[in-house]
Amino acid sequence: MSVRSGTEHDEHFRRVYAATFEPLLAYALRRVEQSADAADVVAETFLVAWRRRREIPADGEARLWLYGVARRVLANQHRGDIRRERLGRRLRQRLTVFSADPAAEVPERLAIRAALGRLSELDREVLLLTVWEGLEPREAAQVLGVSPAAVRTRLSRARARLRELVGDDVGDDSVPSGHVLDVLTAPVPEEGQ
Repeated sequence: MSVRSGTEHDEHFRRVYAATFEPLLAYALRRVEQSADAADVVAETFLVAWRRRREIPADGEARLWLYGVARRVLANQHRGDIRRERLGRRLRQRLTVFSADPAAEVPERLAIRAALGRLSELDREVLLLTVWEGLEPREAAQVLGVSPAAVRTRLSRARARLRELVGDDVGDDSVPSGHVLDVLTAPVPEEGQ
């Protein structure tokens, strides 16, 4: 390799790029499934070549040197694809273990919705304000314009009625922890709780 100045190295890179871009792209296209992957291989190869432009051999051997770089880039890409696939497989396995199928809750949700529809308007509103909106009985009382004691009484009665209406539609084994039915059937908090 001859001794060249920085400007000469830059110019040599430009000549090599112009002369080898198409053959290098064809090389990559024959070795990947997607043309976008070939473009990535060529881009990465020329990035390495730019960084190592002082090491690029003379014009006649530059193409072979670039094929060697591209070969290593392809190998790295292949290893990365394998790692990503393994990681994806592990994540999918974990997700199936940790995440419940939302469709499994549909029957419970339908049963609860139907039961809510059979409650009186005020009882339903007390439940919805305390469960879905997260209001304390005293806050729900303010919204409804009734006393906190009236809300606690209605809430207790509404939960009991809901338990009756849902009945066996939602079995204990099928209700996940933290499910809406758990909240709806919890004891009514006393004033100040």
